[in-house]
Formats: sequence, structure tokens, C-alpha cells
Amino acid sequence: VQLQASGGGLVQTGGSLRLSCAASGVSLDYYTITWFRQAPGKEHEGVSCIRRRDGYTYYTYAVKGRFTISRDNAKNTVYLQMNSLAPEDTAIYYCAAGVLLPIQSSWARSGLYDFWGQGTQVTVSS
Repeated sequence: VQLQASGGGLVQTGGSLRLSCAASGVSLDYYTITWFRQAPGKEHEGVSCIRRRDGYTYYTYAVKGRFTISRDNAKNTVYLQMNSLAPEDTAIYYCAAGVLLPIQSSWARSGLYDFWGQGTQVTVSS
């Protein structure tokens, strides 16, 4: 499975970006897809997840109400719509795929994912 993350960029506080995670060779709806991010000097952090089979979604507390994850099976792409961006959202964002069926306590565990995209930089200026 090859994942291609795109859509990052430089945006001002309060702005929006939409990240895309596209796959080649497989159908993404077979996988649970999660967006992670890593800011300089900080731990890898799970941002949002869309579970395989039922499309249930999870969000880390810091992005609830601002970010929305969605899946377009026709385009074989998972999106992360990010609104009301703040400087603390600045990070490299990665999408990851796995066959897990996560629950609240497990979706953000990076070791459970088998395939990773290359990352896309999001920078939010104050």
C-alpha cells in the first residue's frame, strides 16, 4: 500500500486547509485511516481516525469541532478538513493505514498501523 499525503501549506491563524491521503494499488475503504502529526520537539500525536467498516470517527481533544475527517471511496482518498487553524497546529501531518478496528483507547497508537504516507507540512502563522 502506498499512501500519498498532500494539501499542506502556510496559512494564517483562523484559516483552513484540506489534507488528502490518496492510495494506489488498494482500496482505502478496507483500512482504518488515521492522521498523525508531529511538531518539532514534540511526540507523535494522533489527530483523527476514520474506522474501517463503519466509518466511525475519532478526534483528539485539541481538534474537536475544528477538524473533520472523511472518506471518498470513489476517489480512494481520505480527507482531513482543518478549520480555525492555530499556531499550535503547526506540524508535519502523516496519514497511516491499518486493518485494525480501533476503539477510543487504541486509535492513536501509531504502532498499530502498517502503512504510512510521507507527510505534508502544515504551518500556521500567528
